[in-house]
Amino acid sequence: MKAWREKSVLALVPLIALSLSACGGNETSGKTGQEGKSAGTSAPKEVTLKIGLPGAYDITKKEIIDGFQAKYPHIKLKIDESPWSDFSQKITAQVAAGNPPDVWFQENAVILGYGKRGAAENLAPYIKRDLKQDDYNKGLFAAQTADGSVWGVPHGLNPATLVYNKKLFADNGIPAPTNNWTYQDMLDAAKKLTKDTNGDGKTDFYGFNVASSITVGWFPWSKIYGGGILDETKTKAIVTDPKTIQGLDKWVSVVKEGISPTEDILKAGGGEAQMFGSGKIAMLFSQYSNQLIYAKNYPDLDYDAAPMPKGMDGKRVVPLVTNSWVVYSRASQEVKDAAWQFLQYYLSDEAQETLAKSGNALPVKKSAEAKLDPTTRPQNKKAYADGVAEAGTTTDENPSWQEWRLAAQPIFTEIYQQRKTPEQGAKEIQEKIQAVLDKNK
Repeated sequence: MKAWREKSVLALVPLIALSLSACGGNETSGKTGQEGKSAGTSAPKEVTLKIGLPGAYDITKKEIIDGFQAKYPHIKLKIDESPWSDFSQKITAQVAAGNPPDVWFQENAVILGYGKRGAAENLAPYIKRDLKQDDYNKGLFAAQTADGSVWGVPHGLNPATLVYNKKLFADNGIPAPTNNWTYQDMLDAAKKLTKDTNGDGKTDFYGFNVASSITVGWFPWSKIYGGGILDETKTKAIVTDPKTIQGLDKWVSVVKEGISPTEDILKAGGGEAQMFGSGKIAMLFSQYSNQLIYAKNYPDLDYDAAPMPKGMDGKRVVPLVTNSWVVYSRASQEVKDAAWQFLQYYLSDEAQETLAKSGNALPVKKSAEAKLDPTTRPQNKKAYADGVAEAGTTTDENPSWQEWRLAAQPIFTEIYQQRKTPEQGAKEIQEKIQAVLDKNK
């Protein structure tokens, strides 16, 4: 689905002519969540709410929009829908001109940028007042920054986990992955699953596919010895930390040792999804939304999910990608109240269960996890939800995430392709990332 593809994330264009100040939740003196009743009357006051839907109803279930409209008929909806890429291109200009939708969603890192520039309403006071935070998993705060501001709430969660071919494990007499697996356990099994079945010197089955991209590639591997990419403040790069380099060395060693196919082999085999779907790859890290691809293109693939393995330091890291809803900070208070009413509905049992059944994304409300369909593959969808609860984390998203990620990715690719050592690449990546972070202080 295009909304989840990393390459679909557009670079944040500076929001020209935007001299906004963050309105935050301090303006919420009205009865948000009280259906907008006007003074001296029992009838709700009519208000128009413009909702931006990138990808239209392919990404946001129409059932949710219709359900909200039926429940709150006094809130008149205007739907601004367009293909994802078209929406992403036009929204920057709309925000700069002061005429965006009242509430819309985009990639979480983009939303953080809106927060920094004053275009997003701080939802932290709304959440504190109106939501029972224990009812939601930690993904609810994917758009939270160090100062406690929350610039958006999830449209849906797309965490990563380990998926594996059940038949290949059974045929080789190898027990399925467990909750206690470490990266070393995974690699030990991958070596046993890597096979040249006819003795021609060419590998027919690969035990694992290691990715070159961020979410299921270098980001989780950088953390397996206790290192990482950014520090906890998201203002300092830590790529040259010896623990980070050790993780990156292990990441690229999977390809060096022939456990994972090279880029050329992947290309010849039709790509990662094709090779996994046809039983040529036994394991890989995969995001939640990929289940729809496997169901559509490889309906006979007998596979399941297991938790992301624990790192060599004993800690589990579950990369979490999300699109997030944002409320425009310069809208009138009554419109912001209506937008928050919509987001409360979106985060309700009714809407979250609809999201869970769709398979498009993981819901953020814990009660809706019971509606994940165990009859479709992967059956153990609980692995995704439990992973988020235990160790879900964004890929070090901050307002400059898109910029520093794009600066770093070519060098990570060179490391993956073995054209640079992890030590050489880490030094260059450190300098590039830190330069971006310092520029955006």
